[in-house]
Amino acid sequence: MIYSRLLSKLAAAACVFHISTAHPGQTVQELQDEIVERDIFFEDTKTPQSVAVAVAKARADLGLPQKKKPIKARATSPVSISHLSGLDLTPTSPNVEEIIYSNSSCILSLEGETGPFCEHVRGDLSETQAGVPVVIDGQFLDTTTCEPIQDLYWDIWNCNSTGVYGGIPASPINGNTGDASNINKTFLRGLQPTDANGVAQFTSLFPGHYAGRTTHMHVVAHIGGTVLLNGTYTGGKVSHIGQVFFDQSLITKVESLSPHNTNTQKLTTNAADRVVAAEIAGGSDPFFNYVLLGDTVSDGIFAWITFGVNQGATYTASAAARLTANGGVPIAGGVAPLLHSWK
Repeated sequence: MIYSRLLSKLAAAACVFHISTAHPGQTVQELQDEIVERDIFFEDTKTPQSVAVAVAKARADLGLPQKKKPIKARATSPVSISHLSGLDLTPTSPNVEEIIYSNSSCILSLEGETGPFCEHVRGDLSETQAGVPVVIDGQFLDTTTCEPIQDLYWDIWNCNSTGVYGGIPASPINGNTGDASNINKTFLRGLQPTDANGVAQFTSLFPGHYAGRTTHMHVVAHIGGTVLLNGTYTGGKVSHIGQVFFDQSLITKVESLSPHNTNTQKLTTNAADRVVAAEIAGGSDPFFNYVLLGDTVSDGIFAWITFGVNQGATYTASAAARLTANGGVPIAGGVAPLLHSWK
């Protein structure tokens, strides 16, 4: 019978899903043990995302319609829940990526506002800036297959502890108007390619804030471009633009520390931020999960998030400035990122 053949195929798929997905209450060691057992059992490691593809293929092979899992409304807004993880791990823990992404969702990440700047291909974004260190990990999944997206360039940037972005002219809302060199600065901005698991990582600093906006980071997903010999990226297309956020409780702790506590601009909370509201309206959770790297926030933060990206989508953005071999050049009327690239 068709039913029994489908059931046997789905049962096999469900077995793969069971042993590659974290269960509530598991310790890091238990998760690591499961991962080792899974890798021994499967020569070609399968992921929860590949299971979704296998199930879809099984149904297609049997001539059955595809089923879509309904998206239920969240009982509680992501703004109100804690994203502090109970896992005891660091960015260098064994199998860390498989642990933190064991329950990843490939639901499309809602598009958000673009920001004004862009960057070089590099992993460490801190330069000479001061602040709370943060290691940022992100996984990108294709929304049509739930498979990881390899060789996507994750573009991320944020303002410094006192609310200043490098890379555009200074202004009354962006630092010291007398600092003509600000347009040539590149701090806290960069791109990194995703690996076979769809994952890329940055070492950076926790963002500051500026008037009218909550603490946030800008995200752009680039596909199909080229890395030039000078370490900049050009060409390709943009398949996702958005912003990501941190729990208000974490922001409050960071804001009490130097140099964040020298920022005199008014702090907007997550609950009052218009971009947060827009991104969660469609059921998305644009907040980082995180753990502290020591006893206090000042010791550093490890934060991670999953993005669902439609690789067929294309977005266009105009830039506030462009970085050339001779420094930054303002672009009249530009408000969004443009790749810092030159031949």
